[in-house]
Amino acid sequence: MVIFIFLVLHWYLSLFSQTFFLHRYAAHSMFSMSKTWERVFYIFTWITQGSSYLSPYAYGILHRLHHAHTDTAEDPHSPSYEKGLFALMFKTWKIYTAIDNDQYPVEEKFKIGLPQWRSFDRFAGSNLVRLFWVAVYVLIYWQFATAWWMWLLVPVHCLMGPIHGAIINYFAHKYGYRNFEMEDTSKNFLPVDILMMGESYHNNHHKFISRPNFGFRWFELDPTYPVIKVLSLLRIIRLSGNAH
Repeated sequence: MVIFIFLVLHWYLSLFSQTFFLHRYAAHSMFSMSKTWERVFYIFTWITQGSSYLSPYAYGILHRLHHAHTDTAEDPHSPSYEKGLFALMFKTWKIYTAIDNDQYPVEEKFKIGLPQWRSFDRFAGSNLVRLFWVAVYVLIYWQFATAWWMWLLVPVHCLMGPIHGAIINYFAHKYGYRNFEMEDTSKNFLPVDILMMGESYHNNHHKFISRPNFGFRWFELDPTYPVIKVLSLLRIIRLSGNAH
């Protein structure tokens, strides 16, 4: 039971960091926040993503490149150009790492407004710190795993961030339904998206890139959006003027 609770908590807290902070805030500037709160969410993202911590700066550039070049040879993660899920994950990781190390050619327009705390990125993304989190996961399983097969879940914890990204980058461009006809292959992977906290409404997102509520039809529940509204009411964030 402890392992199950840990897996669920890690899944959703890490996913919230990715969809709220990395995707909707860093990549799309759907809302703003003070520098203090930004750094709070940097640290929250590090704790929740752990060994798979993704830099908001590098993630933001990567995702903006995806929208600018969707389903073309310049798309950093298009299943139309990669043979299988793991090939797509490997290419995405290579480009992300190159961006994070300032070794990838990026036009300045893709860097505008991105959050930057590069010293923290260097710390949180270092191999030593990533290994520390892996050791934490192993220790938790050592203490609470009650069956051998539970250990098969450890890699999920270690690669949580890339797994979340791969589910959308691969499956939401291959399977699902479309509310809007686009010049790309974006689809809504799940009709009711409890599993991915709204991220699987990928076709909706590609149509309305600045809309903080990824759901569109009456049954398309975006669990992250009510949290955004509450944080806005608490004045922790401020919804952008173009967010609707």
